[in-house]
Amino acid sequence: MAVVETRNLTKVFKQGDLGAVNNVNLETREGEFLVLLGPSGSGKTTLLRMIAGLESPTSGEIRIGGEVVNDRSPRERGIAMVFQSYALYPHLSVYENIAFPLKAQKVPKNQHKQKVEWAAGLLGIQSLLQRKPRQLSGGERQRVALARAIVREPRVFLLDEPLSNLDAKLRASAREELEQFHDRIKTTTIYVTHDQVEAMALGDRIVVLHKGEVRQIGTPEEVYDQPADTFVATFLGSPPMNLLEFPEIIVGFRPESLVPEGVIPGAAQVKLRFRVNYVEYLGAERVLYGSLEGTNFESTEIVARLSWTMPTGYKAGSVYDFSVAQLDLRFFDRKTEKRTTPRPVTWQ
Repeated sequence: MAVVETRNLTKVFKQGDLGAVNNVNLETREGEFLVLLGPSGSGKTTLLRMIAGLESPTSGEIRIGGEVVNDRSPRERGIAMVFQSYALYPHLSVYENIAFPLKAQKVPKNQHKQKVEWAAGLLGIQSLLQRKPRQLSGGERQRVALARAIVREPRVFLLDEPLSNLDAKLRASAREELEQFHDRIKTTTIYVTHDQVEAMALGDRIVVLHKGEVRQIGTPEEVYDQPADTFVATFLGSPPMNLLEFPEIIVGFRPESLVPEGVIPGAAQVKLRFRVNYVEYLGAERVLYGSLEGTNFESTEIVARLSWTMPTGYKAGSVYDFSVAQLDLRFFDRKTEKRTTPRPVTWQ
């Protein structure tokens, strides 16, 4: 295991353009599962490729295990990378694919069988060793790619959206397997994804990136409950956080925090009249789209997400008494869009 650090790491592909990665400083913890999360173009894959040695930084420093590795090749960095495409050799068997890195490392051939079977056993693919990649499902190919990485016994795993080619059901089971796998091996892992569900489910901590910059680093609970700015607030969460602009300040609250009046008795709360325009039924949840009647936000769409345990029977076009607990309100500076201390506001 090793700690990965970046210090003022920057990558500019074309002179005069904004950097694909801008002055990124982060430090993993030993054995941590760190997720790089952001939309397309946020710089997350470029950052991962620089750590891997597949891209050279324009400036800044990369350290693995306390050693500067900027000038070292990927092989010399002690990392193993799993790509979105898995990049398996189609003409080789699963056994030969997993063993391939051992040849590059010049591991004695008499040790290959033991190492391949160990890696395959960790991922439950011992029965697939004689098959070719074309005979495997997407989930099985993903496990083979992981086994090929494991067999190198790297100091750090780098995973670039390895589940994105799987269907929704298989992605859910693959996430669970990946989490269990990491719990067993405890190797420092950096994982790139644009999928917030994956990030929240897998990450010990999440690095939220936007336009090449780090917006927030924190546990899943921290980035969701205490977003550092309005970008994090709206990028995480489905539906995203409701944001209302007051003079000099923006007030936000999650859709699940807007509830029928009386659901949170005793708590200090803001009482609101919620006009429902549309109701979306999602099995165990109902999502209500509407506006706040009798306020300055009658033209702003507001979303409430209710669990099946809450009152039912909401109809489009009707107005209902709802409320938000004061503790669930988040405040952002209107100029910087960064989170700030709570302030009194007038809703009318």
